Order: sequence, then C-alpha cells, then structure tokens
Amino acid sequence: MHKTTLEQWALLEKVTELGSFARAAEETHRSQSSVSYNLSVLQERLGVALLVPEGRRAVLTPAGELLLNQVKPLLKAFSYVETRAATLRSGMRTRLDLVVDSIFPRRRLFAILRQFQSRYPQTQVRLTEVLENARMDAASSEADVMVLTRRQDITGLGEWLMNIDFVAVAHRDHPLFSLDTPLNDDLLHRWPLIQIADSAASGQAAGESWTFSTIDAAIEAVMYQVGYGWLPEERIQSQLDQGILRVLPLSHGIRRATPLHLIVKRTLVPMDEQVETLLSLFNQPPETSPATL
Repeated sequence: MHKTTLEQWALLEKVTELGSFARAAEETHRSQSSVSYNLSVLQERLGVALLVPEGRRAVLTPAGELLLNQVKPLLKAFSYVETRAATLRSGMRTRLDLVVDSIFPRRRLFAILRQFQSRYPQTQVRLTEVLENARMDAASSEADVMVLTRRQDITGLGEWLMNIDFVAVAHRDHPLFSLDTPLNDDLLHRWPLIQIADSAASGQAAGESWTFSTIDAAIEAVMYQVGYGWLPEERIQSQLDQGILRVLPLSHGIRRATPLHLIVKRTLVPMDEQVETLLSLFNQPPETSPATL
C-alpha cells in the first residue's frame, strides 16, 4: 500500500496555490484542522518537510516543490479519469474519427480542432489525413466525419464544403521564366511536371512527370527546381509572398479548383451533439474563424 494519498497531495497543491490553510479549507469545503491534519500526516509519512511559513503564507520547501511537481501530472491524470467516467455515465461519446483530405488548409483545420477541443475536452479526435483521390476505404469505413474530394463515399453522402485552388508554379530561377512568352504545352514539355500522387488538379502531364506521395514532398521538389507543378495555393502562400515561387505565365488556365465535400457516416442518424458541432465548425465561414489568427 502507498504511504500517501492523492487527496493529501491535492490539498498540498491547493494550499500552495491559495497561500493558506484557511483558504484551502474553504475552497475544498472542509475544516482547517482537517487540511492541517492531512498535510501533517503527508509530511510525517514521507519524512520530508514540504511546507514552511513565510509571513502569513505557507510556501513549499525546495523538496516540497520538487515532489509536488512530480505529483502534479498524476493529479491531472486522475482528474481526467474521473471526468471521463462522468462522460461515459452521461452517454457522451469519448472518441470521434475524422478523415480529412491533405489539401484542406492546415491553419483552418487546426483552428477547428482547437475550438472543438475547448468545447469537448473529454472527446478524443482521431484524425487521419489522406491524399487526394487516394484509396482509403479502410480509413473511411471507420470515420464518423470526412472531408474528401468526392461527394459520395462508401459510408455516407456529403455536401459541397469549399474549393481548393491549385496554381501552376515554379521556382523563381527556373528556366521557364526566361522564355518571356505565355507558356503552352509544347514549351512546358521540356521540363518535368511535379505531380501529387493521384492528384486530379495536375491534369495530364504535358511531358515527363514525376510523382510524389505527399504534398510537402511535391512542394519541396518544386522549391529545389526538380520541375514545375500544380500546388495548393494556400499551402505555398508564404513562398509566393516571398517571391521564392512564382506563378507560371501560362497561355491559359493558371488556376484550377478542386472541390472538397463534407461527408457524415450514414449510421450517425440522428447525429449526436459532438458531430453536429464539428460539422458546424467546418461550415463556419473562414472570415469568422480563428483559422486566420
């Protein structure tokens, strides 16, 4: 058996937080003598002085500060367990599976997840990012909510959410910019087209194409002048602003839009509160979303 209890450590934390036994007793709805007794027992069993008086306040000794800092994660974890139990008792879901196409704007995605977490801290979100149009039947079969390029998935039917703009770009020092003329397929044919695997936005390659399995890898390939490519404009906005990447002067169609759809699992009818909240956050206009922060 352990010599000390979580209750004793919690009281120690409360005393140091509020600065006195009296305030800690009031905060924890017990008598001051009860607080004093529990902390005396705690120090006696440890054989270490944890508190010393400093004026009217009770402050931690160096040993007390060291030990309490080690115990704090345990107190937090125990509090989480109790809250999780209350969540289970109320019937509220404890996990939500989300599949998002990797072309969805990252800043907006994490802003949505941050808002969701603040409202439902006990609901774990399991996020799976998938590559546009890639095979992901296993992931989607487990997902409650999906953001995908296709409108209809094997598990649900969705609605249009937003368009993702792809732009044709190359490094500012790429030879294509020295041609000083609108670029057509014949001119582009001389250099490799950097493609994201299974990306519909890249279209048909004018000549040789190099395929990369992630958006980040495709961006880096273009940055290192391996070739030119159609890349999500939002993901390369900083490189465009800095002038490292430049939009190619194509003779036609420098921008292509790829739609994303919000899909809900068919079996989630009626939808629970957390799913409805998540859908609402995804449908929230970007202008009013903290994604722009």
